[in-house]
Amino acid sequence: MTDPVYAVDPPSVRLAVPLDALIAVYHRPSGATHLLAAPSPELLDALADGPADAASLRDRLAAHYDLNGEDDAVGAIAARMEELVAAGLAWRA
Repeated sequence: MTDPVYAVDPPSVRLAVPLDALIAVYHRPSGATHLLAAPSPELLDALADGPADAASLRDRLAAHYDLNGEDDAVGAIAARMEELVAAGLAWRA
């Protein structure tokens, strides 16, 4: 079984507003507003470079952030991505 590949709408369909530790994200196609905590907004931004699986997303994030415990990061990223899929902000490509 292959790892899921995730995709998102282009950044232009999302409006993000920082609210202290959270980010309010308005998703124009659905008309829904979501409150996201890190690393969900960063994952959406990382997918702006194109569809990716959790390991590729880890690599994209590692280019900008210090990821402690990189082996555990793939599982955590996959879990966050499934939450974003359930919220309608991402999908399995």
